[in-house]
Amino acid sequence: MANLGNPQNTIAVLQKYQFNFQKKYGQNFLIDTHVLDKIISAAKITKDDMVLEVGPGIGTMTQYLCEHAREVIAVEIDKNLIPILEDTLSEYDNITIIHDDILKVDIEKIVQERNSGRPIKVVANLPYYITTPIIMGLFESHVPIENITVMVQKEVADRMQVGPGTKDYGALSLAVQYYAEPYIVANVPPNCFMPRPKVGSAVIRLTRHSEPPVKVAEEKLMFQLIRASFNQRRKTLVNGLNNSPELNFSKEVIVKALESMGLPLTVRGETLTLEEFARLSEELRGAE
Repeated sequence: MANLGNPQNTIAVLQKYQFNFQKKYGQNFLIDTHVLDKIISAAKITKDDMVLEVGPGIGTMTQYLCEHAREVIAVEIDKNLIPILEDTLSEYDNITIIHDDILKVDIEKIVQERNSGRPIKVVANLPYYITTPIIMGLFESHVPIENITVMVQKEVADRMQVGPGTKDYGALSLAVQYYAEPYIVANVPPNCFMPRPKVGSAVIRLTRHSEPPVKVAEEKLMFQLIRASFNQRRKTLVNGLNNSPELNFSKEVIVKALESMGLPLTVRGETLTLEEFARLSEELRGAE
């Protein structure tokens, strides 16, 4: 089968099937073999691995994954792409194509049945509007995952790896860093895609922590605090937490918790580290 990393071959497949790009799925197909090579090597894919690919498109990256992995499970939401994938991947016997929404797939079941419960690797070229729900869904489900290597909008990649006090720092930064070690593999300009997106992209690898970097009794509470403190960035942390519909701590209790941590009452959420949010959740948990 022709290498789809070559733009001419991609155009030929799209014409053969008279494929129309769907705006609702945010489709941008990668047409750069160097970037494909970088993704494969960043994900450290070997013949022992089972890889879950989210959004294979016409199978450009899938071809590379099939060459390098033991088994590939590709989940594609657009039914118009299923016959194309069956064609472009017809010579590989280590691929399973699933037509579904990744957020509805029982990944745990697939991992148990096909990989004896061992950690899998996830590779994806994600439309930016769904990046966060997919990544967080994978982490929060506690499916055994070794790493997630994804193509995302550049500003989202930046957000995932920054620390406190920067304008990009937010709930996503903290959530990703709680579960994984982020590493930006490559920046990818718009001309590496068809059609060209309006913004730059980046490949980021998220390597799952074997143990979270902070110990916290109630993950859910910690993330509620994080969300509440960034939902109203302009407000002080005290007001942000006090105004949150998700939380029901009195102002006095919040003030007391901050005082016992030695934080000023004027502090804003964007200056707190993951460790401080973990400690805050423990302080407040004790106050309930």
